[in-house]
Amino acid sequence: MADHSTIVGGSTADRVINCPASVELCAKMPPRPSSSYADEGTLLHEAIALILDGKATPASVIGMKYEGIELTQELADEKLLPALANIDILDPDQQMEIMVEARVGFGDLLPGVFGSADVIGKIARTAFVIDHKFGSGVPVSPEENAQGLFYAAAAIRTPETAWAFEDVDEIVIAINQPPHAPKTWATTLDRVARFEQDLIRAVAEAKYPTARLAAGSWCKWCAAKPTCPKLTGAVDHALKLQLQSLDAPTIGAYLANAKVLEQWIADLRGLAHQMLEKNVAVPGYKLVAKRATRQWVDEAQAAKALAEAGLDHGEMTVSKLVSPAQAEKLLKKQKQVLPDDLVVAISSGSTLVPDSDPRPAVLNIGKSLADAVSKLQ
Repeated sequence: MADHSTIVGGSTADRVINCPASVELCAKMPPRPSSSYADEGTLLHEAIALILDGKATPASVIGMKYEGIELTQELADEKLLPALANIDILDPDQQMEIMVEARVGFGDLLPGVFGSADVIGKIARTAFVIDHKFGSGVPVSPEENAQGLFYAAAAIRTPETAWAFEDVDEIVIAINQPPHAPKTWATTLDRVARFEQDLIRAVAEAKYPTARLAAGSWCKWCAAKPTCPKLTGAVDHALKLQLQSLDAPTIGAYLANAKVLEQWIADLRGLAHQMLEKNVAVPGYKLVAKRATRQWVDEAQAAKALAEAGLDHGEMTVSKLVSPAQAEKLLKKQKQVLPDDLVVAISSGSTLVPDSDPRPAVLNIGKSLADAVSKLQ
């Protein structure tokens, strides 16, 4: 998996250009843990790169794993094969020269600024920058796409990929996001050069204490959102408002910012949860176990015990054995009690609550043991 620039990369270019102060704020934040969705995306990126590079076939990548996520035939049918079909739409005559997972950067112009472009290609006098999107969320538009422009600008500056932009009339930014057909936007070398100048100015501005701080759509994935002065200020202001005194136009204007504030709150809770999991105290808060659900200790043993208690097969199974709660209700009809040794209560995780919550705080024994063992190795 490619590393990422700590200053600005393709996925953060829009944020840094619009909010240069975010560079310093993000540098102070603890690293975010990966999610299963992100891990699945990484797995699919690695698989399609191997196929496009001629090192694997769609059949041979089945069974690949990344961070416990397996590339199943179902996942391939849903996302990988449609993504490959989209490449065929972009290159119907198989004429495109390509370079996959290309590390591109700005060299001495912007030291430490780089990224990994999914596909850099060329057909005749047209250069292509193709970005795979395997998330199932909102469709991404290629038009004025900062990530695509970043990869184009960086690829032009990178000796290994500069060939794709020599003597071209246009640059096509393409978004490959199954199940949608590929979306494209044709732009020019001049537009990419103007984007590069905007990026240079933003990176230079980010080094100063007076760097511009601005809230907007680029805040959505910003790691510094929980501590951002712009957003905390917005929250403080919102808490002081008397909603009854607001007129309809003002309410409409504030509603436009509601999503940003809601996401800020969610990210703040997530950061606190992450810190507490690492045994970093957050004054006034703790983690408690989520409601435990009962499960069978041994399903075969449970089925045998329920049958001996008088439940017939049809009552206690549909496509699988009924849950402990359902079995308990069935046994009550026969004035019998579910044996305690057949079930175990398992919590699905922890949740953040104020210290005033009566539930006991969870003990991160597993994490503590893992940290201790790692120090001994």
